[in-house]
Amino acid sequence: MLVALCSAAGSPGVTTTGLALALHWPRRAVLVEADASGSSGLLAGYFRGQLDQPGLVDLVIAQRSDLLADAVPRLLFGLEGSGASVLFGLRSHEQAAGAGVLWPPLLEVLRGLGSAGTDVIVDAGRLGLPGWPAPLVAAADVALLLTRSDLPGLAGARSWAASLAGEEAPGHAVRIVLVGEGRPYAAREVAKTLGVPVLGAVEWAPDQAGVFSHGRPVPPVPWWRRLGRRADASREAFEASGYVRSVRALAEGIAKLGEAGAPVRFRSVLAGVGVNTEGRTPA
Repeated sequence: MLVALCSAAGSPGVTTTGLALALHWPRRAVLVEADASGSSGLLAGYFRGQLDQPGLVDLVIAQRSDLLADAVPRLLFGLEGSGASVLFGLRSHEQAAGAGVLWPPLLEVLRGLGSAGTDVIVDAGRLGLPGWPAPLVAAADVALLLTRSDLPGLAGARSWAASLAGEEAPGHAVRIVLVGEGRPYAAREVAKTLGVPVLGAVEWAPDQAGVFSHGRPVPPVPWWRRLGRRADASREAFEASGYVRSVRALAEGIAKLGEAGAPVRFRSVLAGVGVNTEGRTPA
């Protein structure tokens, strides 16, 4: 299954939510950082600038030599304690234009991972930027538009929600994900305003979200809650928190939605982004 997460305006937490989903995904998963803004939020945030790992720019070079399929598995970075891996994104906005030619052939490779039993979660970042991964969003089994539930967030999301919904077809579901439902609007109000169903919501919890967005330690529990418990009481409390429960519920909702979709519109999608049905990019 291929899942694409994106935003229309602001920073509602696409990268943070994508990482949280990958770490709590029920199956093996690959998180692809395809944000065209040119700054890896994972390397700077979750890994706190302490990791130097190649990513998409190396794939652009590999594609020129027709070695993309061989390069992708080598560039995946495993996330400790999970069945998830990461393909890191661009390092500068100047690389975004060159990455545009990468998306159609990369789509083929990512679909191959799905055939091998690995789900793919694409962090598509903000829609409409130069070099944004339009083919990956269009080809996703489930495309999720993340937004906050306040007026600025909904105003920014409205036109893109209509555009994405217009592309919905069997095997390509489009849904809204709220980051902080009830701040101030509920899912029902948001769905009516945007004209797109709300699949789920991620709880507004800055302290817990900071573990994924900035690589912070899990929030400590009070000393009296640690009495008579193991040393990892804080980790256990974090995994049982409302924030993580909301991420797990969202992952389950995505999986069910993807499984309910029609199995294949892959050939038509490839044709739409310039790849012929024999699996080769036309010269």
